[in-house]
Amino acid sequence: MSSETVRIREAGGRETPTSPSVTREDIFEVLSNERRQQVLNYMKQREGESVQLRELVDQVAAWENDTSIEQLDSSDRKCVYTALRQSHLPKLDEYEIVEYDPMRGEVELTEAAREVQMYLEYVPRHDIPWSHYYLGLSGVAGLLTLLTWAGVGPFAGLGGLALAGILVVLLATSAVVHTYQSRQNRLGSDEALEP
Repeated sequence: MSSETVRIREAGGRETPTSPSVTREDIFEVLSNERRQQVLNYMKQREGESVQLRELVDQVAAWENDTSIEQLDSSDRKCVYTALRQSHLPKLDEYEIVEYDPMRGEVELTEAAREVQMYLEYVPRHDIPWSHYYLGLSGVAGLLTLLTWAGVGPFAGLGGLALAGILVVLLATSAVVHTYQSRQNRLGSDEALEP
């Protein structure tokens, strides 16, 4: 792991290590796998609690197969169990994002998970940055205003109040979609994260 250990100076001048910080590269490596994302999503729902591996396997397998836990078959569980136990949980433990005890089959979030949470919630995949979207929306609003002012085509008869109404609807629709997508990407929601 390439993360640096943060050090604080105690009274008397001695430095002691505190919890290591997770580097940006570490976070991107961890988040590059959808199963690890789903693990973090479920763990966030149970924040502050120790979760049994079996419970975690059941939920991740249910999300992956788009079914309920009761309808899972043993092959679905086995595939997820093997991957989590041998690969994903050890990696999350290595980066100190979770504490994983393979002997007891228990998993718990650490403080470093908050840094990872920020990246999942604010940098969703397959999405243009909202700043670019709102910049484009401003361009469309400016163009509509210019076409209305110049009296071009179908915008010639559009009054100021009608133009204002159109712009408010565009902005309100954008805000609703933005809010919905932000909630979908929030760790700890009851649903699987968007792929």
